[in-house]
Amino acid sequence: MGKEAYEKKMAHHEGMKQLWETKWRFPCTISVYPFHDGKFEDFEPVFLELIEKNINDGTSPEYTKTFFPIAASLTKQGDELVSTNPVKASELYLRAACLYRIARFPYIGSFPAVNDNTKWEAWELQKAVYMKAAKTWEQPVTEVIIPHTHKAGEDRADIPAYIRMPKAKEGVEKVPAVLLMTGLDGYRPDNTVRTEEFIARGWAAVVVEIPGTADCPSDPSDPESSERLWDSVLAWMEKNGRFDMKKVLVWGLSSGGYHAVRIAHTHKDRLIGSIAQGAGVHEFFDKEWIEKADGHEYPFLLSPAMALKHGYKNIADYKNGVQKKFSLLESGLLDKPSTRLLLINGTHDGLMPIEDSMLLFEHGTPKEARFFDKALHMGYPMANASVYPWMESVMNSS
Repeated sequence: MGKEAYEKKMAHHEGMKQLWETKWRFPCTISVYPFHDGKFEDFEPVFLELIEKNINDGTSPEYTKTFFPIAASLTKQGDELVSTNPVKASELYLRAACLYRIARFPYIGSFPAVNDNTKWEAWELQKAVYMKAAKTWEQPVTEVIIPHTHKAGEDRADIPAYIRMPKAKEGVEKVPAVLLMTGLDGYRPDNTVRTEEFIARGWAAVVVEIPGTADCPSDPSDPESSERLWDSVLAWMEKNGRFDMKKVLVWGLSSGGYHAVRIAHTHKDRLIGSIAQGAGVHEFFDKEWIEKADGHEYPFLLSPAMALKHGYKNIADYKNGVQKKFSLLESGLLDKPSTRLLLINGTHDGLMPIEDSMLLFEHGTPKEARFFDKALHMGYPMANASVYPWMESVMNSS
């Protein structure tokens, strides 16, 4: 990403005013990540209040609760309209869900216990209002509790997943499926547009959170809990009977990209392909990188969230131990054969270094990639224009 960008601490880390004005205000005006499904008019008063009250700690209950009144008002408006105007009600519900999303930033986890009760309340409210919206759609989202049949050690028994099926076609019993692996802060209710893109192409969406985040039941301190999680999900999909198991494609987002790389190697014969977007697999776990990344593009400090996500009780242990334990280079996994694997990222990613995507070309099966010059994490906003055509070509290849 270049020495200057690597060394630089970005302005938004100075406080809420700087976060809003230098980083979040513009994407909010055009409703793109992390404000997709939301509206500027809902967020501006919240951030002005946060700034006026000098609330600068995004992990504080005061920050989280500031979003609740407008979200509750939008939910109430949706409830009043849902029987007569479900389209408008859905829009209001999604706007509320987006407010709850930003309220629960930067991270929530439940393993071994909920890390923040106030943010967990926002998470539960987000899920509830999102499902109110999703039930009104012609192709609704349904929540399924998948039995974790391959659980071991400290893993829990149930895997919550969101399923969205395309329109039924006469004579078609089973459809291709995309297994969407979410990230550090983007979870199941944060993928409306992606699931719409999938079902428009005749593909099912199976959305699951990754170990160490939200409702995922997998032990985040055990790297191999990833394989057990996907074993259970794929076994359920096969047993369910609605999915064409010869056409299962994985897409891992950000921290989910790490798991997309893992599964591309560990389950290569069960997948038609895998996309790792913004993946960190080795250098991301380097102690010096972790320290510098705290000043990069993530809206808040990255290392406290990542420590919890990987099962560490403190940041020092995370910095000193995570690379040896979680690196896919150290484990030797990268030298094994894989399914087709597409790597997507921006060359100036300040969270998951571009070097981690480039590293994969030196190991194992030949890879495919599209890197976006000087773009930040995930290669936004250009990335999807490369991802969807690749997905189509892979799905149509057999």
